[in-house]
Amino acid sequence: MRGEPSCPKCGGRVRAPGLFADSWQCDEHGAVYPLQPVVPPSVEALGVVVSRSRVPVWMPWPLPVGWLFTGVASAGDDRSGGRATAVTCSGPGPLGGQGEMVLVAEELGVGLGARFAGIPGPDPGPAMCLGKPPAAKVIAAGRPTGLWHVNGTPPDRAVFAGESFGLWLWAIVWPEESGLLMYDELILTDLREAGAEVDLVPCGALSPRLLS
Repeated sequence: MRGEPSCPKCGGRVRAPGLFADSWQCDEHGAVYPLQPVVPPSVEALGVVVSRSRVPVWMPWPLPVGWLFTGVASAGDDRSGGRATAVTCSGPGPLGGQGEMVLVAEELGVGLGARFAGIPGPDPGPAMCLGKPPAAKVIAAGRPTGLWHVNGTPPDRAVFAGESFGLWLWAIVWPEESGLLMYDELILTDLREAGAEVDLVPCGALSPRLLS
């Protein structure tokens, strides 16, 4: 399952830096931070992403009742460090059935959040409903943070986006009705600051959302 690095914007193949370019290259998107191959969720896999990331690694903590950590992805390499992270959690939806959530932190222009949101990227920008108050509020690393609805997304998901610590914060939730979770003022922890608590994260099976 190791695979090869891919483009965070489209999932296509990328070429490693070489003689003619000092950055990873996608034929469609040019220079990108490579999305590293996804591995099965584990405390160890999470620790690797946490240790090299230059952006937050967001997770609802405590997790909603019955929810599990089901995957993590990172865009960047050993030289750049992680410039985008995506953490997936899964559990019982508020209206029944199974719910899934992907939380993405990324620098401007990386495009990983837009890919999970199912919209043209790389950033939420004009798709955010900024003319209205935030649709949801979370507590991100102790700070109240507004998230706005993102328009133009596929009907199977609810997408929210905002800014935290000068970076994009995305929350993508499947199915769309599980977006009700976002109205409970979730507490998000940056796992880079969690210390030994990372060892307590309950792990489930790998979410297919990270492989799409």
